[in-house]
Amino acid sequence: MTEPEHRNGFGERIFNEYLRRGYTRASLKASTFIDNIRTTENLIMLVLAIIVGLLAGFGAVGIRAMIREISGFFYPGSGTLLDNIAAAAWYYKLLIPALGGLIIGPIIYYLAPEAKGTGVPEVMQSVLMKSGHIRPRVAFIKAIVSTITIGTGGSVGREGPIVQIGSSLGSTVGQFFQISSKRLKTLVGCGAAAGIAAAFNAPVAGALFAVEIILMDYAIAQFSPIVISSVMATVVSHAFEGDFPAIEVAGQHALRSPYEVGFYMLLGVLAGVVSYLFIKGVYSAQDFWEKKIRVNAIMKAALGGAAIGVIALFFPQIMGVGYDSINLALNFESMTYMGIGSDFVNGLLGDQVFWVMVLMLVFVKIWATSITLGSGGSGGIFAPSLFIGAMLGGFFGHFTHLLLPDISASVGTYALIGMGGLVAGTTRAPITAILTIFELTKEVSIILPLMIVCIISTIISSKFTTESIYTLKLLLRNINIKSRNEVNVMKTILVKDIFRREYSSVPSDCDFQKLVTTIVSEGLPYLSVHSQSDDAFIGMISIDVIKEMIFERDSLRLIAVASDLADKSIKHVHLDDNCSEALKKMRRSGFEWLPVLDNETHRRQIGIIRLQDIVDAHEDEVEKIDITSDLAAKISMQNIQHDIRFLEGYVITEVPAPNSFVGRTIKELEVRGKYGVDILSVKNESRYGRNIEAIPQADYTIHENDYLIIAGRAEKINLFKNLD
Repeated sequence: MTEPEHRNGFGERIFNEYLRRGYTRASLKASTFIDNIRTTENLIMLVLAIIVGLLAGFGAVGIRAMIREISGFFYPGSGTLLDNIAAAAWYYKLLIPALGGLIIGPIIYYLAPEAKGTGVPEVMQSVLMKSGHIRPRVAFIKAIVSTITIGTGGSVGREGPIVQIGSSLGSTVGQFFQISSKRLKTLVGCGAAAGIAAAFNAPVAGALFAVEIILMDYAIAQFSPIVISSVMATVVSHAFEGDFPAIEVAGQHALRSPYEVGFYMLLGVLAGVVSYLFIKGVYSAQDFWEKKIRVNAIMKAALGGAAIGVIALFFPQIMGVGYDSINLALNFESMTYMGIGSDFVNGLLGDQVFWVMVLMLVFVKIWATSITLGSGGSGGIFAPSLFIGAMLGGFFGHFTHLLLPDISASVGTYALIGMGGLVAGTTRAPITAILTIFELTKEVSIILPLMIVCIISTIISSKFTTESIYTLKLLLRNINIKSRNEVNVMKTILVKDIFRREYSSVPSDCDFQKLVTTIVSEGLPYLSVHSQSDDAFIGMISIDVIKEMIFERDSLRLIAVASDLADKSIKHVHLDDNCSEALKKMRRSGFEWLPVLDNETHRRQIGIIRLQDIVDAHEDEVEKIDITSDLAAKISMQNIQHDIRFLEGYVITEVPAPNSFVGRTIKELEVRGKYGVDILSVKNESRYGRNIEAIPQADYTIHENDYLIIAGRAEKINLFKNLD
C-alpha cells in the first residue's frame, strides 16, 4: 500500500468513527430529552408515529417518482409506459432488463443482502427475531435496487419495497430515540402501514396490512399509532400525487343478480388454485436459480433480466408494475390496448385473441415474477397479485358474460373482484384484501361478492399449502411463526414446576371388584398400576375402561386383575421435560394426564401431570409476560433512582450487574431460581450512549457496564443488592 492510499484509508476510518460517535451522541441526547419530558408514553408514541408516517409517505412518493424517471429514461415516448414498451425495439426489450439486473446484483450482494426479494418477509423476520431492529441502510439500498429493477422492466411490484422502506424508517426512528423493543415493533408496523397507505391512497387497508401481516396481532394495544402513521402517509401522498387511487376504477360495479353469487364462489375457487400456483412458482424458481444456475450471484440478476426481456418480446405487458394493463382490463377496453395484437398472435388466435391472451397472461405473469425474484431482483408481489387477479377475473367475467349476459356483471367487475381474490389467496390476509379493493372503488355493493371470493380463495389456497407467499420464505429459513409464542411459552414451563405428587395407584394383582370400588368411591378418572414386587410403574387404567366392563363385574371379579386392564403403552414424562413435549405425548396417547417417572431409573412413578394444570400454567405465564413487558417498556423510558413498589411486598429497582455475573448468560445464572428475582430489562451505559435490552432473552450475556432492572419481593431484592 502506498503512503497516500494509507493516509486516505486512515482518514476514512477516522471520518466513519466521528460519524458514528456523532450519531451516538445525538441519539443519547434525543433519548434523554424523551426521558425528561413530563408527559405520557402514549403521547410520545403518537408523536413518533406522526414522524414515521411523514417519512414513509415521502419515501413512497419518492419511490414512485424514481420509478417514473428510470422508466422514462429507458423507455422514452409520449404514451403510457405500456405503450412505450410495446413500441420499443426488440433489442431494447431484451437488453434493458438485463442491464438493470447487472446494476443491482453487486449492490445487493455487497451492501444489503436483505434488500433482495419482496422485502415483507424480511420485515416480519425483524419483528419476530430481532425485536424490530432493521439496519438503517436498508431503506436507502432497497429504494435504489427496487426502483432500478422495476424501472428497467422487472416483473415485480413497488408495494413490497415501499413497505420495507417504511418499516426500516420506523425502526430507525425508534432506535434513534432508544425506545423499548415492544414499542419498536409498533413503529415498524407504523412504517409498513404508512407504506401501503401511501401506495394505494388507502389508509384503512394500510393499517390492517400492518396488523394482519407484519405484526400478526389483532389485539395489539398500540393500534392508534399505526392508524395515525397510515393517515399521515396518505396526506403526504395526496399533497404530491393528488387524491387519486393507484388503480383507476371507472363505471358501476354491483351484484347484478342473487344467482351471480354462484359465479363468484367459482371465481373464489379458481383464485385459490391460481394463488397456490403463484406461491409454488415463486419458490420453485428461487430454488431453481439457487441450485441449478451455477454462476456468480452477482450475475444471476442480469441473467434473470435477460430472461424477462425474452418473454417481453411476446408479452410486453408483464414488464414493470403492470398498472396500465390492470386499468385497461378493469375498464374493459379493446385488448389491442395491451399491445397484444402482434400479427403473429392475431393470426394464430383470430377472433378469440381477447380472452385467450388474458388467460395466458395469468400464467406468463406468474412465470415472469418468479424469474425476477428467483434470480435476485428486488420488488414486491402485491402488484403482480393484482395483475394476475385482474386477468383471471377478466377471463372468467368474459366467459360468464358471454353465456349469461342478463344476470352477470361486467368483465371489469369480475376483474376487480379477482384482484382481491388473488391478494387474499397469496398473502392469507383476506381482511386486508377486502379493504384494499373497497377503498379503491368505494362501492358498497361489491362487498358481498368480494368477501365471498376472498374468503374462498384463502381457504382453497390454504388446502394446498399452509404458508402464505410471505411466511413460506420464513419457514425455509427455519422460522416457524405458527403458534410461535404459545410453543415458546410451553417450552419454558417444566414438568417439575407443575406436576402433582399426589396420585392414586393399585398393585398389579388388584382384582376387578376392588378396582371398581376404588375408582368409583374416590371419583377418579384414572388409576396407576404398579408392580407388587418392586413398585415399578406398569400402566394406567382409565375410568372409561371400567365403565365398559362394569356390567360384567360378577364374571370378571375373580378373573381380571389390574395388570390385565392397564394401558401399558401410555407415554410418560420426566421432571426435566417441558410442557410442549408433555402436550405432544398427551395427544398421541389420548389421555388428559400422564405419569411422571423419576429421572434415574425411569421406572418409578413420582407423580402425575394433568392437561388442566398445563393450561393454567400457560395462562399464568402469558399474563406474567404481558405484565412484565408493560413494566419493562415503562422502565425503559426512564431512569430509576429509587425502588418502586408495585404490589404489596414487591419492588422494582435498578442495580449494577454483580461482578460474578459478567460474561455469563441469564440462563446460566438461573436468576429466578437462585435469587428469587426477575430481570425485566438491561441497560448498558458507555461513553457512546445508552443501549437498552427490554425483556432480555435467556441467552443474553451480562456485560461489565450493565445495569439490571429487577423485580421481586423486597427481601430478595435486598439480598441481590449485596451480591458481589
